[in-house]
Amino acid sequence: MRVPLSWLREYVDVAADATPADVLASFVSVGFEEEDVHRFEISGPVVVGRVLSAEPEPQKNGKTINWCQVDVGEVNGGVRGIVCGAHNFVAGDKVVVTLPGAVLPGPFPIAARKTYGHVSDGMIASARELGLGDEHDGIIVLSTLGLDPEVGADAIELLHLNDFAVDINVTPDRGYAFSLRGVAREYSHATGAAFRDPAQRDFAELQPGSGFSISVDDRGPIRGNVGAREFVARVVRNVDPARPTPPWMIARLVLAGMRPLGVLIDITNYVMLELGNPIHGYDLDKLQGGIVVRRAEKGERMTTLDGQDRALHVEDLLITDGSGPIGLAGVMGGGTTEMSGTTRNVLIEAATFDPVTIARSARRHKLPSEASKRFERGVDPLIPFVAARRVADLMVELAGGELTDEGGALFADVDIAGIDLPRGFAQGVIGVDYTDDEVIGALEMIGAEVTATDGGWFVIPPSWRPDLTDKWTLVEEVARIHGLDRIPSVLPTPPSGRGYTPLQQGRKRVADAVAAAGFVETPAFPFANEEQNDLHGSASGEHLPSIRLANALDGQAAYLRRSLLPGLLQTAHRNISRGLVDLAIFETGLVFTPEAGVTYGTDSVPPLAQRPSDETLAQLNAAIPPQPRNIAVLLTGHVTPRQPGRAAEHASLGDALHAVQVIGVAAGVDIDVAQTQRAALHPGRAGALSVRGEEIGYVGELHPRVAADADLPGRAVVLELDLDRLLTLAGERVVVESLSTYPAATQDVSLVVDVAVPASDVRAALVEGAGELLESAALVDDYRGEGVAEDSKSLTFALRFRASDRTLTAAEATEAKLAGVAVATDRFGAAIRD
Repeated sequence: MRVPLSWLREYVDVAADATPADVLASFVSVGFEEEDVHRFEISGPVVVGRVLSAEPEPQKNGKTINWCQVDVGEVNGGVRGIVCGAHNFVAGDKVVVTLPGAVLPGPFPIAARKTYGHVSDGMIASARELGLGDEHDGIIVLSTLGLDPEVGADAIELLHLNDFAVDINVTPDRGYAFSLRGVAREYSHATGAAFRDPAQRDFAELQPGSGFSISVDDRGPIRGNVGAREFVARVVRNVDPARPTPPWMIARLVLAGMRPLGVLIDITNYVMLELGNPIHGYDLDKLQGGIVVRRAEKGERMTTLDGQDRALHVEDLLITDGSGPIGLAGVMGGGTTEMSGTTRNVLIEAATFDPVTIARSARRHKLPSEASKRFERGVDPLIPFVAARRVADLMVELAGGELTDEGGALFADVDIAGIDLPRGFAQGVIGVDYTDDEVIGALEMIGAEVTATDGGWFVIPPSWRPDLTDKWTLVEEVARIHGLDRIPSVLPTPPSGRGYTPLQQGRKRVADAVAAAGFVETPAFPFANEEQNDLHGSASGEHLPSIRLANALDGQAAYLRRSLLPGLLQTAHRNISRGLVDLAIFETGLVFTPEAGVTYGTDSVPPLAQRPSDETLAQLNAAIPPQPRNIAVLLTGHVTPRQPGRAAEHASLGDALHAVQVIGVAAGVDIDVAQTQRAALHPGRAGALSVRGEEIGYVGELHPRVAADADLPGRAVVLELDLDRLLTLAGERVVVESLSTYPAATQDVSLVVDVAVPASDVRAALVEGAGELLESAALVDDYRGEGVAEDSKSLTFALRFRASDRTLTAAEATEAKLAGVAVATDRFGAAIRD
């Protein structure tokens, strides 16, 4: 909200020497954020001049300029020759002259310069050149503004260009501050200066009269709230729309961020900024019958003031007459009844509309306006009668209109719910020892009615504060009025506990280990489309149930993810498009795996401020789909860059398997890998990850088609596993084995098995048969060729044996090895290769 200082001074006493910083500091002290300071970026000399002569001179380019002699007063150098391209003035007119040394908005410095064969000693200014609007077809003729100043007078002061506005950020719950009335009251709270309420008028003079039909026919109220509760209409006749808007009003509107649009519209905008109630004016002679406020009908359309033909929604609230829609209530008026240069009689509308209705219409039509910004935050229900009369008075004063007894109104009882505020509650919440007088004084200062009760006070908030709904919001006002700097900074005492749970410790340990191994954590949004969920959420790519978002941020990713890989693929694509092609990234996060045939969600919301029962909690938990926490890794590009004497190494399946090993070690469990098939992975280059026979994830090279769809330029390897299940299988305690001081005995064994037998199964048989003496078994070779049958393969394992209490003999190691071979032979028909 931009607040012109001269306007603020009308309603509250502001020190004559107050700077913009002083005013902003006062607003900050009562909870507003400062944004900026706005000024007319203009400096003098800018003076009033009288045109003595204007000689037209045609130019070769087809343009005609005027060579003018302009009297700017003896103190400013007397008569000056000035070239002017405008033609809307004659000799004798008083104009605004910017003399050499002046600086106009831009910045545009003024100097004497030769042009069109003359030395132009200054410039005659237009409204746009002074920053007073968009008008640039001609220069400012002061008589058209109703001004007849002395020649040589300071035009900056005359046109109120020496004013400034402070800009403050208004939070959504404080809509009353979108008005000079509201911010002046807040400035009074901050400084103690006397506040003069512009809405303080005798109710008898606010009556709008009668004779004009107004009705509300809301057959589809949203949440039971009728679209319009109050609607005031007044009639002003015989206005002159050609009259100029006074310079003081133009200056204030411009500083407040609004364009001057003619005296009638300027008045409605001025009162909106002054009182916070948006106003709309209709050309009375264009109306057909009375006004009906109703919801739009299916298929109905209307043309708004911006010239757009809009398809209406049945929730849209309309202002209608006998011809149909003439306004989108609270958002924008219609083009058929707008005020124009031919308007002579005006119907003034001031109303209060349902905030939810207005907010939805403004967003639905992508039509945010100054009116909707105020209505959707809540307008003071007691202000429409004041606002309508204020507009009528200004149209009489500035546009020569005649106030009539014609009009109409819809009245509504304003029922403001009271709030019980216990004595001592503010002190307990804020931590400041406020006295009772301070609590009462703060609430009365903001306009509340406070009545003492046995246990505290009964508080009725002011009509302009719909945000004050409970005792906590009242306490916030007490703290705000008496200064947030009084609130002590006290470190809270942490509750007793044992820190992280075992599951949290495990998650942190795994994430730290993967990051330490050189991977970068890249969290992504948990959204995907159905195709991505089907592809990455299942082995075969079959359709799986997914949770659809009710209000998705992105319509192309409207489902909660079943896998972390879509997010990693998007991250990889984004980095590669920016030249970062060597990637080793990972993410830990929730995935959402609803079960087929199960309906999730609930309409039962437990009340606040009390713990739900165990039964209620169980029902709420049952309404949530399973949400396991996964970990996923993606590698692409080079894991080792090219160096002198060493070629670059591409990311391979071995690097992904190493990441699996890192995760397993951090979790404290062995993860087995067995060949498998998945729709998203390269055939023959995919492995299933399991712990103690239970499958928990997969690893492999991304299918070339999937990589191409993700715009990855080369090979990519990935893994994903259920981290929560992994840690559960590992158990709560991770016990580190003691290191033996005795030497190891190493032996290799090559076993010939059927080509279909997984190497991991053969290794498991060796480990089981070799017993406790076997410390490690690693596959080092998979040979298929000469000397091995066509349907067989030779698997070579490097075995390491060690005892904790003695040095093993070669015979003991061989015996353990052969015991392992015996189990492999029994299960798979394995034979030692000669």
